[in-house]
Amino acid sequence: MPLRVLIADDNPVVRAGLASLLATAEDMEVVAQAADGREALGLTRRHAPDVILLDVRMPGVDGISALPHLVQLAPVLMLTYSQESEIVREALLLGAGGYLVHGEFTPEDLVRAVRDVREGRAHFTTTAASALLADLRTSSQPQRSVARSSERVHNSVLFGLSSREVEIMDLIASGMSNQQIAATCFISEKTVKNHINRIFAKLQSTSRSEAIARWLGTARPGVSGHG
Repeated sequence: MPLRVLIADDNPVVRAGLASLLATAEDMEVVAQAADGREALGLTRRHAPDVILLDVRMPGVDGISALPHLVQLAPVLMLTYSQESEIVREALLLGAGGYLVHGEFTPEDLVRAVRDVREGRAHFTTTAASALLADLRTSSQPQRSVARSSERVHNSVLFGLSSREVEIMDLIASGMSNQQIAATCFISEKTVKNHINRIFAKLQSTSRSEAIARWLGTARPGVSGHG
C-alpha cells in the first residue's frame, strides 16, 4: 500500500511542486490538496491520509489553528516559510511531528521526512532546529509560559468559565472578530455569540473592552465599568 499524503498550502504553485517532488517516490501518493486549514480538516476526514503536509500561514483557518484538530487524525509535518522560533515551538507543542522550512531540503530530504514522521520520528531542517534550540536556551521563556498558564487557570476559576469559554475569551483578548473566532474554533458565528453572551455575564461585562480588561486583570470583578 502506498503512503498516502495530504498537502495543505494556500499557494497552488507550492502544492503542485510538493506533489511533483513526492511523485519521485514510488511508495507515496498525494490523495488530496487543501488551500486552508478548514479544507484540510474536511479532506483529512474524507481521505484518511497517512501524513499531512501543513503550511503555517494560510487565509481563513491557518495551519497553527488547524493543527490540534489535524494531529488527532494523522501525523502532521509542518512545511512552511515561517522560521520564527515561537512558531516552531508552538507547532511542536500542538503535536506537529516535524518542521521543514522551504529552500532547505532536497526531494530526497522531503521523502525521508514524510516517512520519518509517519513512523513517529521527528524531522527538522537546519533553520527550524536552530530556532527551536535558541528558544529552549531562553531561560526566561519557561517562566513566562508558566506565569501565563497560572494566570489563565486563576481567571477561569475566578470567573467560572468553562475550558471552551476560556479558549474563546483568549481569542477575544487577542483582538479576533466573531467570524475569526468561529473559523479558528470550527464552530458557527451563532455559537460564538452564545458563548460570548455567557462569558460577558460571568465577567459582569457589557462590552468586549470591559471583558478584556477584567480577563487580563486590569479591572476588578464586581466593580462596574460604567460611571
